[in-house]
Amino acid sequence: MTAREGPTRLVRSFEDDTLEARIVRRRPMRYAAGADPAHDRPEHVRAASGLAWVGNRLAVIQDDASFIALVDAETGLADALPLPAGPDGARQFDAARGNKAGKLDLEALTIIPASDGLLLAAFGSGSLAPRETVVLVSFDGTGDASIDVRPASEFYALMRRSSDFAGSEVNVEGALYVHETLRLFGRGNGAVRGELRPVNASCDVSWPALRGYLERPMSVAPPVPASISQYDLGTLDGVPLAFTDVALGLRNVVLYAAAAEASPDATRDGEVRGSVIGAIEARAGVGRWARLCEENGTPFMGKVEGLTMTAPHADRAFAVIDSDDHSAASDLLEVRLAGPWWKAG
Repeated sequence: MTAREGPTRLVRSFEDDTLEARIVRRRPMRYAAGADPAHDRPEHVRAASGLAWVGNRLAVIQDDASFIALVDAETGLADALPLPAGPDGARQFDAARGNKAGKLDLEALTIIPASDGLLLAAFGSGSLAPRETVVLVSFDGTGDASIDVRPASEFYALMRRSSDFAGSEVNVEGALYVHETLRLFGRGNGAVRGELRPVNASCDVSWPALRGYLERPMSVAPPVPASISQYDLGTLDGVPLAFTDVALGLRNVVLYAAAAEASPDATRDGEVRGSVIGAIEARAGVGRWARLCEENGTPFMGKVEGLTMTAPHADRAFAVIDSDDHSAASDLLEVRLAGPWWKAG
């Protein structure tokens, strides 16, 4: 992944019938210790929205619950890292409680190497002010974690001003880190605002510059989004596809998940017609995708919100589902990738 200069480019992605993405295993994600009313923790992982490997477990962020779950991929059982509570000790947010607007809405997650372990960086969607937040979770060599929640409104304001990236509404959904560059992906499911329309797009920022701003926001300016690309991902059953996550695949190919959801804007859910897994080849400037299918080959009709590869297996990925039902456990999916996914990127 290298920085590019010049005008915004358009990458088109097409359905490729030589590719297959099929669910081969499904596990509901539940906390091993059960519910904990004292910390406002439910018994299950809800609204899973991103995942990444931390050692031999999967770190899962949730868009409407202030916990990071560390999930055993074999059993679906998880330990919980609580994030700071909201008003009245709330760590669960939804319309029934009347506090949905106050959620962090963490949607994008990436791993960043650190000298003493590794760092998880989770990004709020930016669709409302409380969601202009970056959560940093540091893991040392012993596996202990420390959590740092950083407001980042000035950085999100720069993304919002970059209409080529943000379109009509900022909605960050994916993040990749490669060689000190952070690439953020926005989901094009917003409402039309005047002449601005929703776009699927990516931008690059310097990670050292962003880290400096997060640590010293009063004295360090946030980095300006650069190297912007827009993406035409196609449609599924007539509904436009929009990014829900990205992962780094083999040979510099960017693996992505996209959902066909008829959302009225970036803050409200809509009817879901299914999800796809795709691959973007950087050099060719083109993308290819396959509809995600159930194990029996029928179309999967849910919304995949998180995606990561399963090293060292080139034909396996893990994904998580957001069912838009906070009373149900989010599922962890193991997905088999068949066909020529890894052309040179």
